[in-house]
Amino acid sequence: MLHTLLDFYRTLTNPERLIELLSTLLSGWLGYAALFAIVYSETGLLVGFFFPGDSLLFTVGVVAGAGSLDILLVNVVLMSAAILGDSTGYLLGRKTGPRIFSRPDSLLFKQEYITRTRKFYERYGGKTIVYARFVPIVRTFAAFVAGVGQMPYFKFLPFSVCGGIGWVFFMTMLGYKLGTVPIVRHYFDKVILLIIFVSLLPTLIEVVRAWRSPRQGNPEPAASGVPDVPAPR
Repeated sequence: MLHTLLDFYRTLTNPERLIELLSTLLSGWLGYAALFAIVYSETGLLVGFFFPGDSLLFTVGVVAGAGSLDILLVNVVLMSAAILGDSTGYLLGRKTGPRIFSRPDSLLFKQEYITRTRKFYERYGGKTIVYARFVPIVRTFAAFVAGVGQMPYFKFLPFSVCGGIGWVFFMTMLGYKLGTVPIVRHYFDKVILLIIFVSLLPTLIEVVRAWRSPRQGNPEPAASGVPDVPAPR
């Protein structure tokens, strides 16, 4: 099972393998539908930590640059998926979210994911929804936590639209423009690792800051277990 997941991950982050997949099993509209489903699921179904995210979008841009995908259609489809996924995650949080704060850790879920997203809200407020698009794991739960905190939907939506459009456009166009550069193609695996490292850098900085800061003696627990988010209704 693990080998299959790793092989699927490599396919999504390797231009040649992704082109082969899109030209055989997922040719035509099926390929766009599959990419839509992956990006949508990242925030809409709260399983984003399983998907390559930034590196996938970069690879899709490379594939579009090679002529196997329409870059304009890619952007329209994936921007729509990102925005709809956010709205779905928001609604899940608004309807069922509070229960997740008493849920025990499991293979697929850890309270640390929610805590990390909550810290981003405490620091950046509503702009978290934009910033989170570029931060793995936080990206998955940002819309959900906004729903839990009862942020008004029409305050949430502009942040979601800006974040979804900006993230998809930046990453796909980066791949589209750099994918034809010989050194990038030659060292593509290393470029993907660099993208993953850069996307994880804000999280690593937060971890280092938390480790270096003095430990609080008796932190005051939240009264309801629900994180504070800006502009509650």
